[in-house]
Amino acid sequence: MAKHQFQTEVSQILHLMIHSLYSNKEIFVRELVSNSSDALDKLNMLVLTDETYKGVNFAPRIDIVIDKEAKTLSISDTGIGMNEADLVENLGTIAKSGTKAFLEKLSGDQKKDSKLIGQFGVGFYASFMVADKVEVISRKAGEEQAYKWSSMAGSEYDLEPAERDSHGTTIIMHLKDDEGEFLEAHRIDT
Repeated sequence: MAKHQFQTEVSQILHLMIHSLYSNKEIFVRELVSNSSDALDKLNMLVLTDETYKGVNFAPRIDIVIDKEAKTLSISDTGIGMNEADLVENLGTIAKSGTKAFLEKLSGDQKKDSKLIGQFGVGFYASFMVADKVEVISRKAGEEQAYKWSSMAGSEYDLEPAERDSHGTTIIMHLKDDEGEFLEAHRIDT
């Protein structure tokens, strides 16, 4: 397992998500489902337009699984998926996430600032408002190797090879003790 440091701006976003937008924490569901939908759209486009992906099975699906015993909430998709480099680039740095621009636009108004999250591609980090540990298991379409990214919202994350039957991404949130409300289906459906 390899340990990696978050870029400074990502650490700032994690701190903001955990401490400043607390009253709007349910936005993590919307953001993660939106990310899954985007991954499905991207794969659909590639299957239709790129010879490399013509043989990839495209069966679009997003699943939300609640495990009350393990206190986990998982969101899984059959989209494009990510390889090791994609996980580092998309979850560990600001290369594509727009984190720096997001930080510059913050006003201090929680409701207004929470609306900025989706615009700047930092919605994934909202999962840390309710989870003390997040794992991402992903396999890129057309590739055999899957990878697991995990973090406890500190200044670092782990990245290691993993197993996954097919392309796509699963985000497993290990919920904080006081976030049991998100283990109730009616709370996720809202």
